[in-house]
Amino acid sequence: MSSTLLEADEIDAPTQQSPPPTLRYMKDPVHDYIMADELISTFMDTPQFQRLRSIKQLGTSYFVWPGASHNRFEHCLGVAHLARLMAEHLQKSQPELDITDRDVQCVQLAGLCHDLGHGPWSHVWDSLFIPKALKGKSWHHEDASEMMFDDLIKQNEIQFSEEDATFVKALIAGEPARCGSEKTFLFEIVANKRNGIDVDKFDYIARDCHAIGEKGNLSLTRLINSARVIDNQICYDIKDANQLYELSYTRFSLHKRIYNHKTAKSVEYMIIDALLAAEPYLKIAEQVDKPEKYVFLTDDIMPTIERSMEPELAESRAIFKRLRLRDLYKCVDYKVFRYQDLDVCRQHLTPERIAEAARRLQQVGTITADDVIVDLTTMHYGMKEKNPLDFINFYSKSMPNKCTSVKEGDVSMLMPVSFAEVFLRVFTKDSQHFGVVQAAYREVLKTLPSPDDIPAAVQPMHTDGPLTAPSTPHSKSASLPGIDNTVTPKTTTSTTPISRSANSFTAVPLNHAPTSPHQNYRRTSASRKRDRDVSGPVTDEAGPLKKKK
Repeated sequence: MSSTLLEADEIDAPTQQSPPPTLRYMKDPVHDYIMADELISTFMDTPQFQRLRSIKQLGTSYFVWPGASHNRFEHCLGVAHLARLMAEHLQKSQPELDITDRDVQCVQLAGLCHDLGHGPWSHVWDSLFIPKALKGKSWHHEDASEMMFDDLIKQNEIQFSEEDATFVKALIAGEPARCGSEKTFLFEIVANKRNGIDVDKFDYIARDCHAIGEKGNLSLTRLINSARVIDNQICYDIKDANQLYELSYTRFSLHKRIYNHKTAKSVEYMIIDALLAAEPYLKIAEQVDKPEKYVFLTDDIMPTIERSMEPELAESRAIFKRLRLRDLYKCVDYKVFRYQDLDVCRQHLTPERIAEAARRLQQVGTITADDVIVDLTTMHYGMKEKNPLDFINFYSKSMPNKCTSVKEGDVSMLMPVSFAEVFLRVFTKDSQHFGVVQAAYREVLKTLPSPDDIPAAVQPMHTDGPLTAPSTPHSKSASLPGIDNTVTPKTTTSTTPISRSANSFTAVPLNHAPTSPHQNYRRTSASRKRDRDVSGPVTDEAGPLKKKK
């Protein structure tokens, strides 16, 4: 038997089809491989988008969780990926919706660019710094995202129609009224203002849990494949109601345990004080309306101030040095209130009243309102005090084209009495005042009036605005559009008076003044003087060792 040897160039190449050269694949720890076509890559490879590599997704949580080092950059890639999957799923499963490839691409671009407007340390910038630096100015990072999106197209000379640009910006805002001719349900994919269930939330919950080492049981693929458009809105299979409830609970849990951790909040307030001290000289807040300057405003503002030599930035440098040495503002006490007690707490639990009580207790005038921070944060499942499932419509296998809201007993009887609460924390900027500030706060707490004690004519009104569906941690969303008539949100009321009792787990003596554990190992000026007194004066005889011959 004879054999025939084939030359290498005669052997047929594998028939495996290679991806088109215009496609780009990126390995992601959460979603595995993320695909970007030529247009998506064009938007990615710009200074406006690459800037997001230098803005921490979880802001100051990185100072507590070393794994929380992920940035807005990878989050936006993930949202773009999920937005494309959701749009393509609806396109293939419901061809009658007439979803075009242009629709899919615009939805993906909206996911990619939805966070272009975030400032340093994400929500620290728009939730805390801007309201103090630019008092009276209405500014949100969503507005800046649209500004940066326009600037990205202009500065990089990208060929993109005005109609498509308007569509993408409306998708980012979740406002279908701005594009009357577009399909309304597409606006629920990236920024769902109806119930907050969108791919932005899908990604940040999965990504944040992965970063901090939490094992989440959220199946994004199942939820995306469960989505179905009925009555021009995205609905889900009733079998996934528990998954969506779990998603809402996880959001609440992350806010309470991670995003609003007491140390992360302490660092937030230190950063805010440092930036406010630098504002008269650097005028960084004024850059929010100037895209050519805003593009360079990132978390790197901290090392920029630290290495500066200008005397005008000395106070900012001192605060950042305290942060580096872990000499943080101290949380002296905390308490949980009902959601309906928010206005009473805002009105009566103020730094001014606590500082005044502290001066009476200590009988010295060293403590001022500027030394005390009162942090009031609302924690909820995504729809404030309402059950989030009341705002989601479901279908069943037997009736795939009919949707309705869930009723009591359809999902579970183990539902919370309330879906929102107010988390109060009191901080002192000087640890030497820890005990006295806590005692002063507790004295003020005793005088807290019940809402029933306040005449209706003078009762403060909630200033939170209409019901909203937050999309990212700490974000301020637009007003909620009208809810479908089939949805009847349930409310819970209570006649129980407001709690005036202090936290029994946090009480300390009046003279309590904690220090960081590592301070015990750091030499003080007194210890250095003591060492010199023991060793005696330094003479020339105590010179360097001579080299051996």
